[in-house]
Amino acid sequence: MAEFGIYLAEERHASQNTIASYLRDVTQFSEYLAEHQGCGLRQADGEMIQDYMSWMRGRGKSAASVTRFLASVKAFYSYLLFSGAVAANPAKGITADRAERKYPEILTSKEVELFLEQPQCVDAKGYRDHAMLELLYATGIRVSELISLDLDDLNLSAGFLRCASRGKERIIPLYHTAVKALQDYVRDIRPQLIADGDEQALFVNMNGERMSRQGFWKIIKHYQEKAGIEKDITPHTLRHSFAVHLLENGADLRSIQEMLGHADISSTQIYTHVVKRQLKDVYQKAHPRA
Repeated sequence: MAEFGIYLAEERHASQNTIASYLRDVTQFSEYLAEHQGCGLRQADGEMIQDYMSWMRGRGKSAASVTRFLASVKAFYSYLLFSGAVAANPAKGITADRAERKYPEILTSKEVELFLEQPQCVDAKGYRDHAMLELLYATGIRVSELISLDLDDLNLSAGFLRCASRGKERIIPLYHTAVKALQDYVRDIRPQLIADGDEQALFVNMNGERMSRQGFWKIIKHYQEKAGIEKDITPHTLRHSFAVHLLENGADLRSIQEMLGHADISSTQIYTHVVKRQLKDVYQKAHPRA
């Protein structure tokens, strides 16, 4: 399993979240095999995989969970095939029930403005949080990418950010308000916060250490409550809103794909469906004969 994790990271360039999910899925399948089939992962066949998927559904697992398991187990057996541990991939050709596609939660432009106004630039925390939220909406980067940023990933004089993730690097422009918020933070606030002069992290917590995912999640939830926005805001909500607002204002899909760092254009196309759905909702509410 440890070697499978290394394979996912080095060969597939998978994120840490994906690796953790795949390892968890395969481990749970291994436990099922031992308890219900009396065999190990190398002895499993396609019928056992389908039986496990039926077993998952019988215990109330969603179609999305079953689909993710199938992706995990296919990747695992691809690795075993790649390493010569099995002669064939027993998961090949197996399909899952199509999961009902859930469209991402999107903030309106007014809701984004309200949300970004919440951090008050009266103390170090306010300046830092303001810079983080502006950067997130300006670029649409993932929270894992945000907290991984180093100081030298910023080029504020040129107005862009360099983001390296999953073995690839992309350049994302910054609007003026985000540049100003980052300038204030980097120049006046960050030097007060860092505990170690050699610290490279762009964003640090109040102890002067690199911001954690959990720490940033709490920040998001705090300002959602403060703004009184009923929608469930997550770090990804600003990423989704960034993409939809660009699309609504004329940006092309390929450019949005490049800025989001999507490997496949199909991942970006979900936002066209969101825009179409919103237009349909407006039409249904506003057209006198709808």
